[in-house]
Amino acid sequence: MVLVNVSDLISALALEQIEDNIFRGTSHDIGASHVFGGQVLSQALEAAILTTSPDRIAHSMHAYFILPGDLEHPIIYMVDQVRDGGSFTTRRVKAIQHGKDIFIMAVSFQLKQDGLHHQAAMPKMVPPDDLQSDEELLSQFADRLPESFKRFLRPRPIEFRPVDPFNFILPEKQEPLRHIWFRAKGTVEGDQTLHQRLLAYASDYNLLTTAIQPHQDEIQIYQVQLASLDHAMWFHRPVNMNDWLLYEVDSPSASNARGFTRGSIFDQNGTLVASVAQEGLIRPKKKKK
Repeated sequence: MVLVNVSDLISALALEQIEDNIFRGTSHDIGASHVFGGQVLSQALEAAILTTSPDRIAHSMHAYFILPGDLEHPIIYMVDQVRDGGSFTTRRVKAIQHGKDIFIMAVSFQLKQDGLHHQAAMPKMVPPDDLQSDEELLSQFADRLPESFKRFLRPRPIEFRPVDPFNFILPEKQEPLRHIWFRAKGTVEGDQTLHQRLLAYASDYNLLTTAIQPHQDEIQIYQVQLASLDHAMWFHRPVNMNDWLLYEVDSPSASNARGFTRGSIFDQNGTLVASVAQEGLIRPKKKKK
């Protein structure tokens, strides 16, 4: 099933409750050989939300990807209600396939409270209305893309408009820094928890490819194995996936076949709504004999 708009995505991410603290989710194919990490992040967050009082909102999540997900089988999400405190609630979620843990995540929720306020400034960028989507940019080079990257030409329920597009074609060294505008395709009608789940889904895009950029004169993206190892996310302020958001991504380090990336997500008013950190496997593929 190709997900064309956000209503398709919301349906695809929905969970079925099969017992107290146990949920079942199905997977959708984005063109990869395994389940997309953003899908598991979003579904695990929903499982945690469904066991938490509605007066509390998620403020952070920390996850590890343990095994690749099987697209052909459902994923079981089991929630451990670790703690319900006066201000904070803690949940631990594990995703299971074929009797094995493929993913684990801790989520912390908080009551809305008053406190101090400050944030990093949003960089000045070309507005999204003046940019092309990544699908439009890639379609210009469709006949030159490696077969493994034809999947990027598929319609997606999230629209991405890169300010500084990743160079899939020319082996040019680039700074490990990117800026991408994104928003949902279609209208998101729902409370803040739905917008958070969709943001978690979208946050897994554009991270590890940024860590490749300083090395494109040595190796091309289709020559490396990429896989998310862990993913952390902090929700600072309310987010609206109907409006354009700016994803500023940088990679301060790559070593030992791993790349480390960070992301800051701003709304168009310059408000920092979320922060992301991810480390992933970046390993040259073995040449076929």
